[in-house]
Amino acid sequence: MLERVLSLRRAAPPHGDEEAENNDDGAADESKTKKQQLLLTTRAFNYFTRMGPIGPCLAFLLLAFLALLSLLLFHSHSFVCVSSYYDPVYRSRFFGLDGLESDFGSLGVPWCRSKHGKTVEWTSKDLLNGLEEFVPIYEARPIKNNMYGMGFDHSFGLWFIARWLKPDLMIESGAFKGHSTWVLRQAMPDIPIVSLSPRHPEKYLKKGPAYVDENCTYFAGKDFVDFGNVDWGSVMKKHGITDLNRVLIFFDDHQNELKRIKQALKVGFQHLVFEDNYDTGTGDHYSLRQICDQSYIRGGGHSCFKDSDEARIRSKRKKFWEKGTDIEELCGPGEAWWGVRGYMRDNFNHSNKPISHAEHFQNSRFLESILDVYWELPPVAGPSLTHQTRYDPARATSPLVEDGRYGLYQRLGLTRLETSTFNGYTQMVYVQISKE
Repeated sequence: MLERVLSLRRAAPPHGDEEAENNDDGAADESKTKKQQLLLTTRAFNYFTRMGPIGPCLAFLLLAFLALLSLLLFHSHSFVCVSSYYDPVYRSRFFGLDGLESDFGSLGVPWCRSKHGKTVEWTSKDLLNGLEEFVPIYEARPIKNNMYGMGFDHSFGLWFIARWLKPDLMIESGAFKGHSTWVLRQAMPDIPIVSLSPRHPEKYLKKGPAYVDENCTYFAGKDFVDFGNVDWGSVMKKHGITDLNRVLIFFDDHQNELKRIKQALKVGFQHLVFEDNYDTGTGDHYSLRQICDQSYIRGGGHSCFKDSDEARIRSKRKKFWEKGTDIEELCGPGEAWWGVRGYMRDNFNHSNKPISHAEHFQNSRFLESILDVYWELPPVAGPSLTHQTRYDPARATSPLVEDGRYGLYQRLGLTRLETSTFNGYTQMVYVQISKE
């Protein structure tokens, strides 16, 4: 078995275990905020006293407005505290005046249920420690502009998972310019990699930075073979792998993830990472998150009724988040909301198959029958820190560094990174599967 992989806990990674060691950062942020508030108050007082008799009236109106605003923000903040736990209960709460507050589950965010309630062993403290170590590694990346590829969040997640599991062989399906190959190599410097990609990364070297690994077996370019057609028995024999539990597979190929799950299960692979775990109504392929979006799971299922609470919330949030979807985009003919408007997308959206709700339901039951672990990578930091505009925080678990924790954000070295690198989060997921 891979060392230190599983435990019997079934909850989201706690966010309280790092609080004690980060109190100094929190205190610094709070002290800075209080000084700014005092300065603003003094300036406001001096301004109103110079206005004569009308000054006190305006000051009173301003104080009344601020009191009302504070009351609204207080209630909004209480929702965020509740949402720190992986418990999507309320679907129609007010989401905050600035659109940043994450009411996890307000739009129905299900999670895939494992057979025995297991989850990963690592904690948010382990992730924060890894994050501090990974930032300088990421700064030295050979491909600075990885547009259309992984950003910082998923690069960190892949590096952390590979380093924690310590596999004897790593396989990636979809290499692009080679950034993910480089990430895997930083995690495991001496472990062989097998890379499958229609275009060889070396082709990108003609136009700019790319990465080709010397200790990697490439099925790419003219030698490309799709993951489902590889003779994996021969590959394992070549690399001396007798225990398939010692292999980690990374999928970033935009293929139907149900198809990939079945192909990996047939071979006997158990540890898989899917980079693009798209939300219901979004993406170019059928994802695990879409499969697990079921009415019988708390937080699952959707309403196509245009006057519903969900429709109103979606309409508001779409103004803030690029990946937000309203009811018109979510629902297809006959109020089909599963997948993308009732379609099972595949192959970069080049192949679309309409599926019935009954088929969608059976897909989820199959997944639950073989799923041992399901864990979505949390966002690295809150959107007010990273300035990301892509993912809706109401559709993701609480970030490792929550909004307002600027001191911690700075201490981890995240302020040194370009904000554009944080705009590619798509709920990357690690799963462990078995036939039992």
